[in-house]
Amino acid sequence: MVPLVFAQQDQPSALVTLLPIVLLVLIFYFLLYRPTRKRQKYLEALVASLKNGDKVITNGGIYGTVAGIKDHTVLLKISDQSKIEVAKSAIAALQQPPGAETKS
Repeated sequence: MVPLVFAQQDQPSALVTLLPIVLLVLIFYFLLYRPTRKRQKYLEALVASLKNGDKVITNGGIYGTVAGIKDHTVLLKISDQSKIEVAKSAIAALQQPPGAETKS
């Protein structure tokens, strides 16, 4: 009887095995984490640079003018007679002047 000889199969290298995982991590970094972190840094700088008279928009969609700044809150003037106090973290953006183009 002739013994059966099985061909030895090559195992894929560790690099080939880890490559899909590394690609997924890179995709998540560039598509999710990096833009989110960039936006967060922008908002932190925006809130830190607020001053009286700045026209802002809150996360809730309220347009107002900064009338006062405290440690963790901002006093917004939303009409001639109305002022509200909102958290600094609720500030979403500065209002664009009329005719200004927005970045997409």
